[in-house]
Amino acid sequence: MTGLRFSWQGLVAAVLALAALPLLPLFATDPASPPGGSTTALAIVAMIVAAALFDASQAGARPKAWATFAAAHLGAWLLIGELDGRSGGATWSFYMLLAALWLIAWRCVSLLAALRPVTTLLRLLIPVLFGVWLLIWWEAVVRGAGVPFILLPPPSAIGARIASSLPILLADINQTVLKAALGGYLIGCASGFAVAILADRYLFLRRGLIPIGNMVSALPIIGVAPIMVMWFGFGWESKAAVVAIMTFFPMLVNTVAGLATAGAMERDLMRTYAASYWQTLVSLRLPAAMPFIFNALKINSTLAMIGAIVAEFFGTPVVGMGFRISTEVGRMNVDMVWAEIAAAAVVGSLFYGILALIERSVTFWHPSVRGG
Repeated sequence: MTGLRFSWQGLVAAVLALAALPLLPLFATDPASPPGGSTTALAIVAMIVAAALFDASQAGARPKAWATFAAAHLGAWLLIGELDGRSGGATWSFYMLLAALWLIAWRCVSLLAALRPVTTLLRLLIPVLFGVWLLIWWEAVVRGAGVPFILLPPPSAIGARIASSLPILLADINQTVLKAALGGYLIGCASGFAVAILADRYLFLRRGLIPIGNMVSALPIIGVAPIMVMWFGFGWESKAAVVAIMTFFPMLVNTVAGLATAGAMERDLMRTYAASYWQTLVSLRLPAAMPFIFNALKINSTLAMIGAIVAEFFGTPVVGMGFRISTEVGRMNVDMVWAEIAAAAVVGSLFYGILALIERSVTFWHPSVRGG
């Protein structure tokens, strides 16, 4: 043991794994149940202890990161594999090994975060690992504790439903996202930006619109959506109108605030060059306002998804995410409900990620981007 320097995650993981051995088997068995997976548990304990010892050695950070990555995820795969044919009945040893594997994965993420240079792969891998372990815990706890399917289905069941319902999900995404959410998002953001320019140009508009914007932004969507359905019908147009209302005022307020951030010295310099209002706006004030504008765009990307889905609860054709969620809940098909939620989360995250990438290229000069 001379020369070994244990991280606290590796040390606690090894102690947990060894403490789980006297508590084997992994599952409380009965005459109708298969054995409790003690052989697999011994293999998992060996991997955890080996990963902790290697992490404590003098090896480099990169080999340690990939060794802990392999041990944590291979062990999790073996542990969850033992759940096949066993619903509920997981013992303390099962959860102790799960916690030990999670600590090894935590150590892996810490090592990956410290690696230099920070590559695109590392930027993507670290948040992916966080998400994967949320799913691993969800799967293990739901199936290990025998949580009723109607209360919370495991991710494996949701994934199977997604795979078997791709045509339905794609049709719902087309109706809700590409038509209602995206259409309303473009209308709301564009109109909010245009009105912000006018409000910046004319003082009376700024003083009159901002208080009204604060009031309208507090309107409940469940009150606005039925009115929009009565005005624009049951098609996607009424949902786009709801989204436009929800995204208009965040863009207005953020753009007005961003246009006011240009420094006095820079404005004086533009005046010494006899620059007009519009020349100053394009050359100085709009570039300075870009961080605020992109904040509004990113906030609105999530509001658009929420608004479109909730608006579909109040009347829609027989397609759309909101329609599907409301009808499948009534049928107790909770796996389909979660499949729609997962699809909305993935699409919303992609939309947000695209905006973040565009922001980094446009506002490369900003300290928040240079420091990242």
